[in-house]
Amino acid sequence: MPETVLQPALEAPGKSRKSPRSILLWAVVALLGGVAWGVLALARGEEISAVWLVVAALGSYAIAYRFYSRFIARRVLEPDDRRATPAERLEDGVDFHPTDRRVLLGHHFAAIAGAGPLVGPVLAAQMGYLPGTLWIVAGVIFAGAVQDMVVLFLSMRRDGKSLGQMARDEIGRAGGAAALVAVFAIMIILLGVLALVVVNALAHSPWGTFSVAMTIPIALFMGFWMHRVRPGRVVETSLIGIALLLLAIVGGSWVQNSSLASTFTLSPTTLVLCLVGYGFVASVLPVWMLLAPRDYLSTFMKIGTIALLAVGVVVAAPVLRADAVTDFASSGAGPVFAGSLFPFLFITIACGALSGFHALVSSGTTPKLIRKESQVRLIGYGAMLMESFVAIMALIAAATLEPGLYYAMNAPAGLLGDTAQSASHAVAGLGFTITPDQLIQAAKAVEEQSLIARSGGAPTLAVGMSEIFSGVFGGTAMKAFWYHFAIMFEALFILTTVDAGTRVGRFMLQDMLGNVWKPVGRVNWKPGIWLCSALVVAAWGYFLHTGATDPLGGINQLFPLFGIANQLLAAIALAVCTTVLVKSGKLRWAWVTGVPLAWVVAITFTAGWQKIFSGDPRVGFFAQRAKYADGIDAGQVIAPAKSLDDMHAVVTNSTVDGVLIAVFLVLVAVVIVNAGVVCVRAVRAPGVLPASESPYVESRLDVPGQAGEELVGARS
Repeated sequence: MPETVLQPALEAPGKSRKSPRSILLWAVVALLGGVAWGVLALARGEEISAVWLVVAALGSYAIAYRFYSRFIARRVLEPDDRRATPAERLEDGVDFHPTDRRVLLGHHFAAIAGAGPLVGPVLAAQMGYLPGTLWIVAGVIFAGAVQDMVVLFLSMRRDGKSLGQMARDEIGRAGGAAALVAVFAIMIILLGVLALVVVNALAHSPWGTFSVAMTIPIALFMGFWMHRVRPGRVVETSLIGIALLLLAIVGGSWVQNSSLASTFTLSPTTLVLCLVGYGFVASVLPVWMLLAPRDYLSTFMKIGTIALLAVGVVVAAPVLRADAVTDFASSGAGPVFAGSLFPFLFITIACGALSGFHALVSSGTTPKLIRKESQVRLIGYGAMLMESFVAIMALIAAATLEPGLYYAMNAPAGLLGDTAQSASHAVAGLGFTITPDQLIQAAKAVEEQSLIARSGGAPTLAVGMSEIFSGVFGGTAMKAFWYHFAIMFEALFILTTVDAGTRVGRFMLQDMLGNVWKPVGRVNWKPGIWLCSALVVAAWGYFLHTGATDPLGGINQLFPLFGIANQLLAAIALAVCTTVLVKSGKLRWAWVTGVPLAWVVAITFTAGWQKIFSGDPRVGFFAQRAKYADGIDAGQVIAPAKSLDDMHAVVTNSTVDGVLIAVFLVLVAVVIVNAGVVCVRAVRAPGVLPASESPYVESRLDVPGQAGEELVGARS
């Protein structure tokens, strides 16, 4: 297929891409990254600055984006900017709308960057900083960013179809039906857990609740300003939005110390109702009105805070206090989560390296908004690299804490007890030291009543961020401010994923029900939109309410299920991508998605098998169920349960988790086997098998400044 390659924007017309200046630049980047990785790999016992982690990650990201993502775009995908995208052909002002690439990058990043890159790496710090760093960086370069980019491109070529519908069209009826059910069910679990993290972060926090709530009217204002009042004025709208966001943050501090505090001090159950209502409204309003500008606005908060954190790390140069590799990595007896490094490190980190949830966004809202095909490289691959850097910063925040404090915050309450004395004694039993006075002072410094057993990752990250920020901006007196700022930042970070995910879920349900009754599948049929949106929020709202009212803490039961389900979803996405590449005659490039598919299948099915069949109650769901069921029969209350009702809750949750994982494994196995059959048939077939790609339509959309920015493949 002949192709026309336009000059990259960073290179002047007429100059060679391999100019001495370019070669020198990338040689320096490679050298810095190599030195940083060498320091991290060879360090044995001496203190290591967190700066080396930042340098190693950024150097790797730069090289991967410049060379590997360009290779995929040019050789594997072959985008064509002369071809009209669904945003142009199907524009309806609701779901399909050509969006400025800067706004869309912000929306996509905000939609994919949820709890995973913040919470997962913090929990995985139990294994040491080196294994997590290696997986976060290598995983995103060769798996996570590849998945996001390829799924986005394939969905864009198919009128923005969902992942489940693409599986049905490309793999076949049996595999497609299994994929549709698995993808939708897994997505509901993921949204419920993401929303639960928000509830836990905002419950009884007037500062965070007010600041997050104010982003909604600010986003509505930005949407109308940019779409109706001053169309196309992105920079102007951005400046106004940033100013209003800063006012909302400052206002949250004022609200917390005013008579309005009680109004914004909400219980978990009240927050559940608020989130369910918001999810419904966000999924039915036109995307330009609330979703895109709100996510774009949130991106400033996300990127700004992470960039500020990176500056703080470079300036303060905190020392990594965690070991490079801990004993828990091999023993599997860690107090934060049980299980050995393989496979549970990869399941726990999840979103920072590879996330199946991203495939839902890449085949949901984003392909319906992208203006030009070549922008999939920036938006798909680039946004995932940004999320991976968030995961690196979260890992640094956890690894720079004193290990004694880390385990006092993340070990279960049943091990630590309720007092500083009991927690200190329990941590000593793990091989680390922290005195009761140190625990009391750590809580006092951030104006919290206690930091003991604050599991889930979010409080640990907030403490780590407050340590780094206060070391550069304001000193010890500012620790409390930075801690509560970080809590609010995390809640905002995650909430944007919930609203985008709900809309994606509505798209998926419409696609599924549209196979039964065609009117429901039409994206512009209002009754179908309202019905499917209500069903989606009711489904994840049920799991959210169950988790928020669980006496043992819903996150403890749901997060392992979240990690495995998320990676199984990635396996489905990569199977679809590999199948389409083989069917379209690109067998020679199928390894690009085939290799990460093989890896994620290996780690996820191993983890799922252990969670189902392990005889260790700390690992296996059914072993845990049997332990607590025996306790109920004997009339005993086993910690961390505090009553027989809690015991029954553990039995129920363990049973549900185990059954769901078994069902998910079977469904994904059906998808992969069917995909393999289709690939074999495609290889043996004399011609290219039929695909579901939409017909070519010439683009009439002119995008100023687009020419020369990306590689563009011409039609054959």
